[in-house]
Amino acid sequence: MEEAEQKQQGDIRASVNKHRNRLVARWMFRKKPENVELGVGRWVSYLNRERKLDSLVGCRPTAPPAPKGLYIYGNVGSGKTMLMDMFYSATEGIVKHRKRFHFHEAMLNINVHMHKIWKNQVKEQSLQSSLSSWIMDLPFDMKVKEWLAAEEKYKQEVQMKNILPAVADKFLVDQQVDQKGASILCFDEIQTVDVFAIVALSGILSRLLTTGTVLVATSNRAPKDLNQDGMQREIFLKLVSKLEDHCEIVLIGSDIDYRRFIAQHSKDQVHYFWPLENSVVKEFEKIWCQVTAQLGGEITSATVPVMFGRKLEVPESCNGVAKFTFEYLCGQPRGAADYIAVAKSYHTVFISGIPTMSMRIRDKARRFITLVDELYNHHCCLFCSAASSIDDLFQGTEEGTLFDLESFQFETETEGGKLRRNVLAEGTVGSGGAPIGIVSMLSGQEEMFAFRRAVSRLIEMQTPLYLEGVRMLHPYFQRQRKGFGNSRTILQSQVSP
Repeated sequence: MEEAEQKQQGDIRASVNKHRNRLVARWMFRKKPENVELGVGRWVSYLNRERKLDSLVGCRPTAPPAPKGLYIYGNVGSGKTMLMDMFYSATEGIVKHRKRFHFHEAMLNINVHMHKIWKNQVKEQSLQSSLSSWIMDLPFDMKVKEWLAAEEKYKQEVQMKNILPAVADKFLVDQQVDQKGASILCFDEIQTVDVFAIVALSGILSRLLTTGTVLVATSNRAPKDLNQDGMQREIFLKLVSKLEDHCEIVLIGSDIDYRRFIAQHSKDQVHYFWPLENSVVKEFEKIWCQVTAQLGGEITSATVPVMFGRKLEVPESCNGVAKFTFEYLCGQPRGAADYIAVAKSYHTVFISGIPTMSMRIRDKARRFITLVDELYNHHCCLFCSAASSIDDLFQGTEEGTLFDLESFQFETETEGGKLRRNVLAEGTVGSGGAPIGIVSMLSGQEEMFAFRRAVSRLIEMQTPLYLEGVRMLHPYFQRQRKGFGNSRTILQSQVSP
């Protein structure tokens, strides 16, 4: 503890010295205005030069407005995500800066950036008192010291006030391409499931749309119908206004579930085993042994990194294939961060013992929906053993609405900061709007839609068309191809004359 305290004091002292040197340098070596006309102020002189340039070469051209984006909504399986992904693929090589997020992944990214900003602000606040006392002891005129102190205070206030714009500026930063943001954002399954989602999406999407980012989004509802519980209504209406101003709102009115249509006209491979009888369970275990034997590796336990330094234990894994029980993945407080980690790490996932779900086990049902979403989004190959057929897996809403705070994606994240779970627990936010208690998160109707989507995706995941794409689209194989390409480039450079 003593060593830690000494190190912390040393870090604070170093930061204070760094700030001190920067402030002194800014004041002592500030540039004097250049080319300022005599008898007028700096800004008048600047405007006069601008007018002269306008008369000589014409007015400065203004940047054209960004083209309108697209907000697509409609029923399950109507082709919303497929259309968005076709557009995203078509922009490759044409649009340099672009990003695609699913709702869960986007909210996790927002949460990470907000957490980092909050941590930095706490650190800055601990330095503020040291800086203020040091500034007042400077051998300068009092007005100079007041200017320096006021500048530091203003900077702190701006940082506290503009968390969401700061997150928006970092949200789409591409770490590999010149540190630039995306000019196209594809956002799958926009939802406003709670106060945090409404506030975060409103602040961040408003910032991005205002600065020229083109949004292409999908959802199951029209923008005005996203927030049926009336949470943070003032903030929500601003979000709706921004979406309607910057996007064409398009309804895909088809009642056909094309995932089912494709499945009905193709010969599905057996990846979904039911019911949970001895013969069926043995067949499921036989497939597991066949798949792992083909890979030729040893079945071992493993861990995968999640976020905030957490790790998830994987009981059985072998060369990109993993096996779990339903209770292990959905019967414990896990969320989208855990499921994304599994989906990115393993191209083939076996899940055994899936029960017939009802509102009685609504927390497990919600987690299962999120799990299927992430396995589908990352194009995993899925083998299941379940108590009933896919269509009978969920039995309705007569036992009540699905309301369970633990079922959402950030439930397991803790690091002492004011994270998403704190916002949910308090039911209030500080950025405007009347405080509101969380009375209902999702209605039974919302959950029925979410589960219909999960059922539709489970059906598609059995089709040859989907399974053929696993080796092309899953991150595991993409990493392999990238590693092979890098190795080939290095080898060519070594053997070339």
